Parts: sequence; C-alpha cells; structure tokens
Amino acid sequence: MSLRTTKEVDPIKNERNGSVREVGCQAIWSLSSCKPGFGVDQLRDDRADTYWQSDGQLPHLVNIQFQRKTTISDIYIYTDYKLDESYTPSRISIRVGTHFNDIQEIEVIPLIEPAGWVHVSIRDLRDKPIRVFMIQLAVTSNHQNGRDTHMRQIKIHSPIEHSGVGFEQFGRFSTVEFQQHATIR
Repeated sequence: MSLRTTKEVDPIKNERNGSVREVGCQAIWSLSSCKPGFGVDQLRDDRADTYWQSDGQLPHLVNIQFQRKTTISDIYIYTDYKLDESYTPSRISIRVGTHFNDIQEIEVIPLIEPAGWVHVSIRDLRDKPIRVFMIQLAVTSNHQNGRDTHMRQIKIHSPIEHSGVGFEQFGRFSTVEFQQHATIR
C-alpha cells in the first residue's frame, strides 16, 4: 500500500495523461446512512464544497459494487479537516470481495488532519492492481471522537491497458484530440 495526502495529489492528472480511467461511474454506490441531501450524489458530484454526511453509528460504510469484475489500482478520497473538524475520518478500512458476505480488509488508512485528496494505491502481493466486484470503505473512527463523518469525494481508478498496436514508437499521444485516435475502435 502506498498512501499520500497532500494538496499536490491530483486524481485528474493521471486521467488526463491516459494511464488510468475513473470507473466509479460504472458501479452501484450505497451508504450505510446519510442525512437528507448529503448522500451519494454529493459524494460523486466532482465538487469539493459538497459532501456525504453519515447519520448513525460507526462504522460508516460506502459500498461500491461493480456489475463485472473490475481492475482497481487507486482510490482517492477528498477530505478537509479544517472545514469538517470532528466529522473528518481518522481511520478508514478498505475492504474488497465479490459480495457483502466475503469482503476482506486489505488496508487500514490512518488519517491525521487531512486536507485535500488522500491517495491509496491498491495492489496485490505481486504489486499488481487487484480485480474485484466490490469495494467497501469503512470509516471506523473520526477526529475528536466525532460520531458522524464527512467525505467530500471518492474516485476509483482502473489502469488503462494499452494494446500492442505499436504507436509507442511515435511517442505518447498527449492531447485529448490525439488520444481519441490512439486506439482502433
């Protein structure tokens, strides 16, 4: 596991350079609880000024279920201690599996007053991205022993497999316009 949390972490940068794609839009998202108007839509709206707010007992769960087995390389979580204080997660358990009954914890992420994107690199024992049907993020504790939690954004990245067409000899397609023509469709 590799964990980074700084203002310089930018999940969009890797999407732009063509090495990964955001696959959260292909999943079905559910939450253990939420206050009205502070649910999945706010967690996935690409805005740092909105957030999911839980409404219940710890742990607070974000369930991400894919219809087919999906390769996952990175998870990005946006939090802001200065804005959210006791609502900010201080410990997150990352669990994966094929369904609710077989998920297993693969990482525990301690967070100390995070501000911005937290990057978690997800790898198996051979340092390869993992293939899963389900990811569960469980907030197991908050700063200042807070009861409910705020998460502002979550992004799930999958590596882009480049086919052996042979464009590498010409260099990488670096603009969006050129990337549209990088593969044969």
